[in-house]
Amino acid sequence: MGEAITRASEVIRRLMREARFGALATLEETGAPYASLVAVAPDETGAPGLLISRLARHTQNLARDSRASLLLAASGTDPLDSPRASLLGRVVPAAEGSSLRVRYLARHPNAAQYADFADFGFFTLELAEAHLVEGFGRIVTLPAKGLLTDWTGADEVRESVEGVVSHMNEDHADAIALYATRLLGEPEREGVAWRMIGLDPDGCELAGGDVVRRLDFPQRVTGRGAVRQVLVQLVTQAREKMP
Repeated sequence: MGEAITRASEVIRRLMREARFGALATLEETGAPYASLVAVAPDETGAPGLLISRLARHTQNLARDSRASLLLAASGTDPLDSPRASLLGRVVPAAEGSSLRVRYLARHPNAAQYADFADFGFFTLELAEAHLVEGFGRIVTLPAKGLLTDWTGADEVRESVEGVVSHMNEDHADAIALYATRLLGEPEREGVAWRMIGLDPDGCELAGGDVVRRLDFPQRVTGRGAVRQVLVQLVTQAREKMP
């Protein structure tokens, strides 16, 4: 049972880190549910973040009742046999000083055109629990604890995220491409350049075109030196997989 829970937790965490869109369900004034398609991006803990207009119906619903559910799904040939998770919690304004804006725009660069409009704002889903369905008979509900990234003792990593991501994209694009194609099994697509868009003590996110992939680190890192060491370790592994 413990292994099943651990695996389910890993699937949910990956969905939260890789999803670019989801279905947001809010409550109408009448109590009826209202679902809408939204673009999403994880904050530094992995919790889903949103950039939504206060004029939108779902945002008006949230202003009355912040309870919500967000459905995230993995791509697959059969959607009903692919992992999907309903995340339950409350949608609240993103905390001041949050890195959500940077992470969101890295994943949805076109959103920079309207991110500063007066009616738009960044919000975060304060996760309470997640309900995972992976197919017939493979269903589990897990509390938020264990699904979010723990930054305890990793302040040095937090302070270096922007610099590491920028350095990797500017000077080590070849390594990032190897992470995606050799370690994550992504196909080499003409005209698609992979880039790093986020990093935390447990791993990093890579984006290529409209695809986002999560690369977990083999061990948790808490310092700049450890980050460099694990990135070198991973590129060595990737090169060993080259034909």
